[in-house]
Amino acid sequence: MKTGVIVSIVVVLALVLGGCEFVSTRNKLAVEKESITGQWSQVDADLQRRADLIPNLVETVKGYAKEETTVFTNIANARSALLGAKSPQEKIDANNQLTGALGRLLVVVENYPNLKANENFKQLQFELEGTENRILQSRRRYNEAVQKYNTDLSLFPANMVASLAGYQREDAYFKTEPGARTAPKVQF
Repeated sequence: MKTGVIVSIVVVLALVLGGCEFVSTRNKLAVEKESITGQWSQVDADLQRRADLIPNLVETVKGYAKEETTVFTNIANARSALLGAKSPQEKIDANNQLTGALGRLLVVVENYPNLKANENFKQLQFELEGTENRILQSRRRYNEAVQKYNTDLSLFPANMVASLAGYQREDAYFKTEPGARTAPKVQF
């Protein structure tokens, strides 16, 4: 009889400890998943700020560079894609497209010295640079949150808890596009 009681106590203790570990791990994954959502919201807000600045910048440049319609069209299309994107991956792709279009706009600006001296342009460029820095920091924090979650998700016992609780990897990282590694050529 004593052996049965001891075995029962050990089994109950194992179930309680296992249950506590399950709940603790599930809660940790829930907090990390929520952190990803919060970090993505900050990236999204910074991307929206950038999208809001772009029409003013384009209008200022248009006054000086009327013949650069292709660049303006590409920026408008990229901005529309960003504003219309629904998922993080769609927004990441649209952001990369917009980054390329803005790079081409800055090449156009180099051809117009009077534009670079314009106070409105200088102020808009300053605000856009600040926004780009915000986006860079937000992207870094978002990627760190995704990396932490994915790492914890792949470790034992979290991987077992994740499979039971329905948690899955996040694959929407911000990555540098291959073309973004090459600086645009400025010719005078």
